[in-house]
Order: sequence, then structure tokens, then C-alpha cells
Amino acid sequence: MWQYDTIKGKFIPGELPADGAKITACYDRLSQEDEQEGDSGSVVNQRDFLRKYCVEHHFLNVRHFSDDGYTGTNFDRPGFQEMMDLVEQGRVSAVIVKDHSRLGRNRLLVGALMERFTEDYGVRYIAVTDNIDSAKGLDDMTAVRELFNEFYPRDTSKKIRAVFTSKGNSGQRLCTQVPYGYKGDKYGWEVDEEAAQVVQEIFSLCMAGLGPMQIAKRLKTAGVLTPTAYKLEKGLSVTHKPTADPCGWDHRAVVKILERMEYLGCTVNFKTRKKSYKSKKTLYLPKEEWKVFPDTHPAIIDQETWKRVQELRKHKRRPTKAGKRGLFSGLAYCADCMSKLYFSTHKGSTEDQDHYVCANYKSNTGSCTIHYIREKVLSALVLAHLQATLAYVQADEDAFTRLVMEKDAQEQRRDLARKKAELTKAEKRGMELDGLFQRVYEDHALGKLTEERYNRLSRSYEAEQRELEARVEELRRDLEKGQEEAVNVAQFVALVKKYTEVRELTPTIVNEFIKMVIVHAPSKVNGRRFQAVQVVYNLVGEVTIPDTQNRETA
Repeated sequence: MWQYDTIKGKFIPGELPADGAKITACYDRLSQEDEQEGDSGSVVNQRDFLRKYCVEHHFLNVRHFSDDGYTGTNFDRPGFQEMMDLVEQGRVSAVIVKDHSRLGRNRLLVGALMERFTEDYGVRYIAVTDNIDSAKGLDDMTAVRELFNEFYPRDTSKKIRAVFTSKGNSGQRLCTQVPYGYKGDKYGWEVDEEAAQVVQEIFSLCMAGLGPMQIAKRLKTAGVLTPTAYKLEKGLSVTHKPTADPCGWDHRAVVKILERMEYLGCTVNFKTRKKSYKSKKTLYLPKEEWKVFPDTHPAIIDQETWKRVQELRKHKRRPTKAGKRGLFSGLAYCADCMSKLYFSTHKGSTEDQDHYVCANYKSNTGSCTIHYIREKVLSALVLAHLQATLAYVQADEDAFTRLVMEKDAQEQRRDLARKKAELTKAEKRGMELDGLFQRVYEDHALGKLTEERYNRLSRSYEAEQRELEARVEELRRDLEKGQEEAVNVAQFVALVKKYTEVRELTPTIVNEFIKMVIVHAPSKVNGRRFQAVQVVYNLVGEVTIPDTQNRETA
């Protein structure tokens, strides 16, 4: 709050009159949009204008309230709230603004506020340049001015949004905050090696099977600074405030890092938007509406690690009550019903007792059989298959590539033949429906069908035809763009080269290599128990390695 010192010729911090006399409240406001008006609209010039007006019209006990950089679409402004507190206390005789838009640009709220001024608190309201004075009565043009004042931020918001949309669609980075792990500004990011190591460690821990809460606990125990504390220490941020615990990681910070596509080297625009120009509330948009531009800055996380982490995040694997976590939890499936196999254990159980059962079994009340398999046995089978696969790749990369590509080509040919057959069948059924439509219409016209029967049949045929048309269009698109994605054998081979030998399975190895494990129901032959297990790998799918004896000639 300010008062005008006539001797010094300027505003100085002021206090309320001690005798309880009421004050004249002069209020000014300037938003970023209003700055386009130039210096004439600045808070300093507004203040000088109001001072001169008060002197010329003999207003006493002048106090000044200011909001610089605040929008007029709402009243969440510190200077305005301070003034309103005094108005509600009955300490204000008049409120004076340069023009009506300074009070606000929301016509409904401004109209209600003016009624409160005059009717509830007996305050005189003056907007000088708009010639508004509540003591003289309000004319019909006041409502028109309020309408135009509201139109201005709405129009400005549309123009700003159009500029942002154009920039975002062209690939310019809209994000102004540099993510943890990088340094720079919105025009260019480079890797911050110290923070990038923490980001990579978080992804590695996730690949090792740890959840966000467990990762946060490890980082806190290790004394790793949180992103906010790190930026403050390095002088990379002036907007954040210090926290009580600089190493106080929580699961939300970890999740935010695990889900940021920017660590792939991508610029991601349109992740959020404002609800409206009147509201500061931020809405998060679905990923389908994001605009992603790859290779705009150095990547911290490689594509395969990113994809695998996102897949693991979809299938969250929580520890059991006993504190154990199944090595294949979320990866093991039933061959008959394709339900997940639940990891079963209890406190004090040994490794021989930990096992998996079909989720659709439900103590013999479900629709599937138990598909019981011990984790120790499943681990041994998967490890043997993985070791054989790695040995085959290391012995002959070209042979492995031919093996996978040939299998993939066969699957694509089968898929292509199936889709062509389905497309032919759908097109044939569409022609049949055209004939049925014609026949039903003729029967209705000849009086052979009642109106009710005709409407029911026609609606049924129309619904079926719409579904067929959509399916035909989908099949044609699939056939045009080529079949399913080709397997990336080269990336799988590169992954194999990371490991010279795998002697035991770890959560990291399982998550890197295994996409799913399909467990079949056991069978007995000559009194012996047999159980088939299919191993489906990331990148290359299911691979059948030739017999060891023929490997040299394969």
C-alpha cells in the first residue's frame, strides 16, 4: 500500500490514518498482454495519472494498490485482495482506476463487484478515462465496455494459442523448464553428466525389478539430491524453493523420470493445456495428442531400455506379503487361457516351495486347470533355453539372423493370407447385405412386411454394414502398409554381446531378454511328469534353436 508525499513529489509506503478516517484507494494493474499498449499503460504511468486526478479533484488520504504482471480474468491478485480487505472493513470511501479494464476483464465478476462496492459497502467507484462514476449513476455503455474488456483477453488468448500451436507443430520446443539430467535453455539442451548418471541408475533399478517406491528409498539412503535440490545447488534454477530434506526422494519424482520421453532425445509438445483463458488450471492431454520430434538433443536412455521399462510399468509387480517377488511375475502366462500365472509363496517357505499357478484356476472354481510349476524348475528351463540361444548367436550370427527372419517371413505370409481371406469374406457379405436391403424394401413396399418388422430388419442390416465397412477399411490399410513390424534381429544380437556368459538369471537379465513365458499343463508319460514351456524373447519373439548336434552345420 502506498501514499503520495506532496513534499517529496512521489509515492512512499503508507499507513492507514490513525483517526479512523476513510481512504481513497487508487488501483492499477498490468498484465503481459497489456504491455503491448506500450509505456502509457505501465503501472508507473497509471499511478502518476491517478495521483494527478486525485489532486485535481481533491480526494484525501490517497492510498495506492498495485498488481504488476497479473491477468484481469480473475481476482486472485495480491494488491487487489489487500484493497478488498480494507473495503470489507469499511475503511475505503472510493476506489479509482484509470480505466474500467484495470479492475478486471471478466464481465460477470466485475458487474457483481461493482454492486458490492456501491450497495454493500457504500464505496464510490470511478473509472476515469471511461467516464464511469457510481456517484453519477451507471449508463448503458458500462455493460458494453465490460463485454469488450472481456473480449480482449479472449481474442489475445486465441492469437497466443495459435502461435504456440504453429510453433509446436513445426518442432520448436514449447517446454521452458529443462528436465533433470540436462542443462541449457529452451533453445538447446546438453547432457548434464552428473544428473544423467542418476537418471540411468533409476532406469537400471527399474529393469532390475524395483518399483518407484523402492527406487526412491535407495536414492534417499544413498544421499542423492532430489532434482529440485540439485538444480538449486548447481544454480540451474531460480524458481524453485529449498526443501526441508534435499535428499527426500518420493515415488512421484521417480515415476516422472521413468515416463519422460525427453530422455530418448525427443522434443515432446502439447502434453498439457490450460482449461481456458480465465483459468490457470492445467489439463494433461492423452498421449495420442502429443507431438513427438525425435533426435532433437542427446539421448540419455536408449530405445530398448525405454520400451522395456514402459512395458514393466504397465505390469506392476508388487512383492507378496512375505516380502518376496517372483522372478517371472507379470511374464508367466497360462498356455490354455493366456491368464497370468500368480506367484505363490508364504513366510518361511523355501525355494522348492515357491511356485506359480494359473490366475483362472482359483482353487478349482475357475475355468482352467492349475498349471502348477515351481519357480526353481521354471528358472532352470528358461536359463537353459537362454544359454542355448546365446551360444547359438555367439557361434553364428548370420545363421541366427536367417533363422529368425525366415520364421518371421512365414508368420507374415500366414497373417497376410488370413487377412486377405477375411477381406474377401467381408466384401462378399457386404454385397449380400445390399441385396437383402433391396429385398426388404420391396417386401415393405408391397405390404409383405409390417412397418415395425421393416424398421427392425433395416436397423440390423445397417448396423452390420457399418461394422463391415469399418473392418474392410482396417484390413485394406493393414495390407497396404505391409504386415506386422519386422523383428529387430540386430538389436537382439547387440544385446547378446553385452553378456559373454549367463550363469544365473537375475531380474535385469530376465527383463532385458524375456517378453513372456508360456507354461503348458503338465502331462504324465510312463509315470514321469512332463511340462512344456515356451520362451518368447524381446525383439525376436519365440526362437527354436536347432539341435546341438547339428549346430555346426546349421
